[in-house]
Amino acid sequence: MSQHQYIAVLEKQISALNRHIDTKILKGQQYTEESRKHRMLLRKIREQKRGFLGRVFPLFA
Repeated sequence: MSQHQYIAVLEKQISALNRHIDTKILKGQQYTEESRKHRMLLRKIREQKRGFLGRVFPLFA
């Protein structure tokens, strides 16, 4: 799987998770677990988009 495909899969998961969170908000339910998963997925996307130089030299990120 290429980096572009991996990012697309992560974005699709975030989109589905957002719909799930919206449903919970409308029902007045807690969504802390989903919030953590959302944050983790965003972190993975940021890490993938940062690239090699961003990981070696955080100044370039």
